[in-house]
Amino acid sequence: MKKSHVFVRCFFVVILIASLAACASTSKQSSAGEYIDDSVITTKVKSLIAADAFLNSFQISVETFKGTVQLSGFVDSQQTANKAVEIARGVKGVTSVKNNMIVK
Repeated sequence: MKKSHVFVRCFFVVILIASLAACASTSKQSSAGEYIDDSVITTKVKSLIAADAFLNSFQISVETFKGTVQLSGFVDSQQTANKAVEIARGVKGVTSVKNNMIVK
């Protein structure tokens, strides 16, 4: 009877460890919590860019992965790109900003 209790306990410990490992992030994949945080950051950056009277006329794409925001698209000047980067850096949770915008 004792052996079966030990087996059951070991089984549940293994399941618990496997469950926790599945929720962990890797260098190429976000955890569920990080994905939600990144979605919130992306939404905030997009809404701030859309609310800016000068920037809302440009097609600036925003993507976030583990707190790093990537801005891409076409803008008319370096000052426009710099303003978008400044807005993104001001959002809570942003660790860095990659500027992949192209000045046309």
